[in-house]
Amino acid sequence: MKFGMRKPSWKKSLSARTKGRMTRAVKKALIPGYGKKDMGWLHPQRKLYNEAYKRTTFSIFDLFK
Repeated sequence: MKFGMRKPSWKKSLSARTKGRMTRAVKKALIPGYGKKDMGWLHPQRKLYNEAYKRTTFSIFDLFK
């Protein structure tokens, strides 16, 4: 498990803003329940890991908020 600041990746950031956004929009239109709140419990181990990761790390951009 990582603690502290996450290393920023411009490549992943750009991908999330372009192709990722488009893919999520298509999936949300086609798959009922996709992107809804509390759907992470379908994969409990992943959800617990992601919640712990979110609480123990921060982005460099969080410093400027």
